[in-house]
Amino acid sequence: MNGTYRSALLIAAVLVPVAAGAQPGGSGASAQPEVTFAKDIAPILQRSCQQCHRPDSVAPMSLLTYEETRPWARAIKARTALRHRRGAMPPWFVEKDIGIQHFKNDVSLSEDEIEAIAIWADNGAPLGNPADLPPPLEFAGEDEWTIGEPDLILESPAVVVPAAAPDSWTSLGRLETGLTEDRYVAAVEVREFNDVPKTEASGTVGGRYVFHHMNYGSLGPDADAGQRPDGWPVHEVGRNADVFPSEAGRLLEAGSVLDLHNAHLHSNGRETRAHLKFAFKLHPRGYEPAVRYARSFVGNGVDIDIKPNQAGQELHAYRVLDAHTKLLSFEPHQHAPGTRMCLEAIWGHNIETLSCVGYDHNWVKQYIFEDDHAPLLPKGTILHIIGWLDTTPANRNVADPRNWSGGGRRSVSNMFIDLGLAYELTDEQFEREMAERRARLRLTRNDHVIGCPLCQVEFPSQAAAANDQQDDQQ
Repeated sequence: MNGTYRSALLIAAVLVPVAAGAQPGGSGASAQPEVTFAKDIAPILQRSCQQCHRPDSVAPMSLLTYEETRPWARAIKARTALRHRRGAMPPWFVEKDIGIQHFKNDVSLSEDEIEAIAIWADNGAPLGNPADLPPPLEFAGEDEWTIGEPDLILESPAVVVPAAAPDSWTSLGRLETGLTEDRYVAAVEVREFNDVPKTEASGTVGGRYVFHHMNYGSLGPDADAGQRPDGWPVHEVGRNADVFPSEAGRLLEAGSVLDLHNAHLHSNGRETRAHLKFAFKLHPRGYEPAVRYARSFVGNGVDIDIKPNQAGQELHAYRVLDAHTKLLSFEPHQHAPGTRMCLEAIWGHNIETLSCVGYDHNWVKQYIFEDDHAPLLPKGTILHIIGWLDTTPANRNVADPRNWSGGGRRSVSNMFIDLGLAYELTDEQFEREMAERRARLRLTRNDHVIGCPLCQVEFPSQAAAANDQQDDQQ
């Protein structure tokens, strides 16, 4: 919706009371532009909603057609109006008035789109001209993967979860990768496969599944007894695939195993037999990463003291970066009381907010920075996360506002972590990344890039190279 259209809507809204007594078709009829499903709403649903709101997916109702969507018009208006707060749809909780605003796969709605949905719902949710409908989307089948054709698929043992039972946490053992040579991973996608009928409706988010999450890692053939696995991104209901930067592939060693050390299982109302598949897209043989992959893990699992029936509680955690670091993503993880998390970078006397997002434990999200806006932080930067929690009845995710809770894996306990991904840079790589960013974004000395405190600095090595080039030209 462009600015002219929005202005027309606002003018029309002012004129409506004046024209309230006019007869239909008379000279006083409102000139308000009509918002229709076919022309205005369907494209929004296709971009931001239908990947989940369709049969055999995570959401509890389908929004593929007008007939399916029309009964939910008022609910869609209410949920989209929440923007970044708990319960908002689509579940993209980045606050748009602070921090970095450039993310990959951003499904959030603009203010104009939120307004269009409200007008459509308030005016009877009309279909409009069916000829205006966009072509329907085609979705990947059960055996198709968003990362493309995998080079390696590993399958976990099956589990049977009763129709009604307490949650359980268990190991599913180890899977041999079968690799006879070291290979680097470009992308990994994990999905649950189960015997829930494809036509059976789900009344809750994730109700078609029994795996809440799976923590897993890899171990090489020479791993010592008791050695912790090299952690891979956690699988969670509705989580998208992980595509690693082309210069930072993840290593799977020859003879390695996947250690499926922590599966969280829950009942979904019917006895369900399920297993996970781990699909890996590999780099070509001979590939070597240019940079070292790392976790930007920041968290506090010890000093968690969540008081009952209290809003506005805060948690803090810090980490000092021991290498130049490029942050690839921000992934807040709390439990039911969590409502918000912010990520700050502290370098010298500078304190800068990189991102703030609302938090809804029904929809755990990772936010992947666009390449030229991913924070480039020098060695010694302090990462600081701040979490906000609400244990009052206003937070509908909390089962019992009367209970105190501390840290722990159980859903009735709490976590406070940024699970974001990153990679480490040498001095030369760090300087080159910033110089290339300056050139691509055409930065001047008056520009500021959030999360890049040294982007405008010309390092001695770069100045020397520039002088050498000038001398050669002379």
